[in-house]
Amino acid sequence: MKEHFFQCPYCWEQISMLIDTSQQHQNYIEDCEICCNPIQLSVTVTNQEITSFQAKSIEQ
Repeated sequence: MKEHFFQCPYCWEQISMLIDTSQQHQNYIEDCEICCNPIQLSVTVTNQEITSFQAKSIEQ
């Protein structure tokens, strides 16, 4: 597990999340701990390191 910091696409606050680095590809929705809006997360891990991280609003 690694802590990763990023900016919420809704409230723009910096938040942190623990990422499971044992899984290579992860896609899921997690609520912002500040504003509670749902964030679509896409994570790629290579050799236990986060190589790609995207946090997007689920609203179009």
